[in-house]
Amino acid sequence: MNYQDNTATLKADECMKFFVKHNSVVRTIWGKSDTVLLIFAGASAEFALNKAVDWLYFTGRLPSDPIGRLFSTVAYARSIVFSDQLSALRTIDSMAHIHSKVEEKRGEKIPQWAFRDVLYMLIDYSIRSFEVLERRLTQSEKQEVFGTFYQVGSRMGIHDLPDTFQQWQKSRIQHISSNLQRSHYTDHLFGQYRKELGAVRYRILLEAQILVMHQNIHELLGFRKISHLAPFIPLYKLFRLVKADRLLKALLLPGKYKSQINALDKPVPPMV
Repeated sequence: MNYQDNTATLKADECMKFFVKHNSVVRTIWGKSDTVLLIFAGASAEFALNKAVDWLYFTGRLPSDPIGRLFSTVAYARSIVFSDQLSALRTIDSMAHIHSKVEEKRGEKIPQWAFRDVLYMLIDYSIRSFEVLERRLTQSEKQEVFGTFYQVGSRMGIHDLPDTFQQWQKSRIQHISSNLQRSHYTDHLFGQYRKELGAVRYRILLEAQILVMHQNIHELLGFRKISHLAPFIPLYKLFRLVKADRLLKALLLPGKYKSQINALDKPVPPMV
């Protein structure tokens, strides 16, 4: 067998492997639209507070189309979670390339702590959202969530990542304390959320954010600690049992995103 044959065999073997195992809780978390939407409800609040949010304003995409940007980010994350090893790595490399192009245009580097912040949000809100809507995760399941996104961060070349879930917990607190602040970007971005969603849907977004956000973030935004949605979670779970949850989701987001919402409950093809 020559070198080319060996390479082809290795690639075929890699394609048989999946970036996230089929029985992983990570696939369960990211395979349900309500959990995914709650993850990004929480992330949308924290994004607005991040000291590096000006990078998201630099391209203009986030303030001009915050919900569209959300679904774009969801598409990348889900493509990684549900792809084979090689396709997932290509998607991660594509993300790194996009960031490098933004850095090139701006003439400076995105801070490493900003990359870690985004990765930490995905870990934290994956866990928090699943536990709100489903059940408590075991320590080994939390480690699985951490391990998946550690692989993503490592492939992207993010520096100084913690090695274990326990180390990540400490680092997460440090990042929240050091890298978040309320600014004019915060108020503008929340204004854009309201403009895009309308008054009623915006109010629901705020309550969803309160459900999952960290205590320190409540304080920075001046939000109460208990969400008005909390008492309705058992009722929502009943709606899921009778397959009426899709109607609720359709009501919670503008109609133009209907297809994207429905797609969140389906396996996704790799973004190559």
